[in-house]
Amino acid sequence: MTARMVRSGDVRLWSESIGDPAAPPLLLVAGDVTSSRGWPDEWVALLVAAGLRVLRYDHRDTGRSTHREFAAHPYGFDDLAADALAVLDGWGVASAHVLGMGLGGGLVQLIAVAAPDRLRSATLLCTHALGVDFARNWALARAGEPSPDEFPTPRPWFVRRGEQPSAAADLESALAERVEWHRLLSGEELPFDAAEFRRIELRDVEHTGTWRSREPHPHALLPQVLVERGAGLARISTPTLVLQAPLDPINPPPHGRLLAAAIPGARCAEIAGMGHALPDAVHRPLVRHLLDQVRRVEQRRPSDQEEPGEGGTGT
Repeated sequence: MTARMVRSGDVRLWSESIGDPAAPPLLLVAGDVTSSRGWPDEWVALLVAAGLRVLRYDHRDTGRSTHREFAAHPYGFDDLAADALAVLDGWGVASAHVLGMGLGGGLVQLIAVAAPDRLRSATLLCTHALGVDFARNWALARAGEPSPDEFPTPRPWFVRRGEQPSAAADLESALAERVEWHRLLSGEELPFDAAEFRRIELRDVEHTGTWRSREPHPHALLPQVLVERGAGLARISTPTLVLQAPLDPINPPPHGRLLAAAIPGARCAEIAGMGHALPDAVHRPLVRHLLDQVRRVEQRRPSDQEEPGEGGTGT
């Protein structure tokens, strides 16, 4: 495991590479206000043991990456997508398999449209398609009204809970609050281990250096950019796998199936019992789907195609 700071414009991003540098690279793009520690260490270890090189990083305003006041340093979804590519550049990786969850899934779609040469494959988990008016659907869910189209709104209880400010006053209350949030996001079908998620959140606190609550990325106030990019999905040529979670309260079915239908040649699969979280119960099924996706693509890659040596900026 090797850590490195990489630059994306005037922002510094904390990143790490885990596994054999010669193995097929998999870049993990996390969801909103989620640092690299949102990808459980135990799950990452399974990926590495299966023969992948895992790259994960802290979004700006999370973890050890640059934190700044948004009003003075505004940014949008395109900047966050550029951050993901900057991580690949910083590690000297010309192209990678990429997994995006939630917000990260939207960023991977932007990359697949604008920079397809950087992606060997795209896996989109618990996300919705470019072109979906998420802000409108959020407002409808808040009002308890259904969506007028085939794309369902987030679950109203999730919207109500998500808009409540944190009441945590210390580390223990913050951990308890976060674990309860994971419990709600996980759904009621799969086993939930509170101690497991307490470990995950404590690792994030130790990594970031604070237990204080994390506010949603301010760019979420400007979702029209993603709505306007919907037509680009038809131009995606990257081999794409969409993983739908049946109990996802943010992007409930059939969001995954409809996303896959909008991308030429995309496949869609469902992970039984999954919500919008990564408990141990979904680790192995998720690894199986990712390995199947990687192997399909790697078998078709020219045997003499090589990546450049590691380089880029960073320390």
